[in-house]
Amino acid sequence: MKIPSRVTVVEVGPRDGLQNETAGISTADKVAFVDRLSAAGCPVIEVSAFVSPKWVPQMADAADVFAGITRRPGARYTALVPNLAGLERAHAAGVAEVAIFAASSESFSKKNINQTISESLETYRAVCDRARTLDLRVRAYLSTAFGCPFEGEVEPDRVADVAEALIAMGAFEVAISDTIGIAHPGQIPQVVGAVAARVPLDRIALHFHDTRGTALSNVLAALDLGIATFDSSAGGLGGCPYASGAAGNLATEDLLYMLHGLGIATGIDLDAIIEASAALAPHVGHEPASRYFRAARASTPPAARRSSN
Repeated sequence: MKIPSRVTVVEVGPRDGLQNETAGISTADKVAFVDRLSAAGCPVIEVSAFVSPKWVPQMADAADVFAGITRRPGARYTALVPNLAGLERAHAAGVAEVAIFAASSESFSKKNINQTISESLETYRAVCDRARTLDLRVRAYLSTAFGCPFEGEVEPDRVADVAEALIAMGAFEVAISDTIGIAHPGQIPQVVGAVAARVPLDRIALHFHDTRGTALSNVLAALDLGIATFDSSAGGLGGCPYASGAAGNLATEDLLYMLHGLGIATGIDLDAIIEASAALAPHVGHEPASRYFRAARASTPPAARRSSN
């Protein structure tokens, strides 16, 4: 299959990235981060999560962040919601698109949200039904699709079963997620193939972590299959609390450098993403993990590789 000429990059740094960082980031700094990502041309930004502050204190200011950001026309600003209560809070904050998060393995589902997969799907079915009445779009994440920290290997057919259920209940897209950064290119055709047998290819996204340094090679394998939507996090922010030593999400800078080098358009200015990561770094308390970020700070890369619109 011919690789896509354009890819949608879903920027998840403000939510999935910061949620798993240990440093406390002020509301003003979160707003500034999102605004810089908007100015860079990110078409989709996951801004925050309307979850319990008791369990995820980093996201306690979700409504305030949404109230403070400047929304660029045409861009989508999304939030994670775990249940109906979170959905109502998101709606009250003016959110037009939400995300739900299921798991491919029972152990991870119970550990992460204290529900079986079946119970979680009932919860999310109610969320989708209510979102429909509120005219909100729903995206779905599907965790541990390439491996579980508690169960090990996960059968592709199990991933396909849950993905199909999420689409059937109303999710417009499902992000097949490598939660612990265990995926390798040999798995991509198996898992994507199983899901694509049940879900239209243009409704499948991929979400990789870079724990074992394979995230970009996984994207390359997925491009060959026709996948055209990928999640990433500016600077490579994030991680997984249930996977010891897990690195952050695939860095947006690294993803853009590869995509633009392949001649694939994204509409995002790579230099501006670097500036967004650089501005946030002092507040996070560590240098961004992005390899491209570090290289760009050390030398000036070829201008042709910096942006593609």
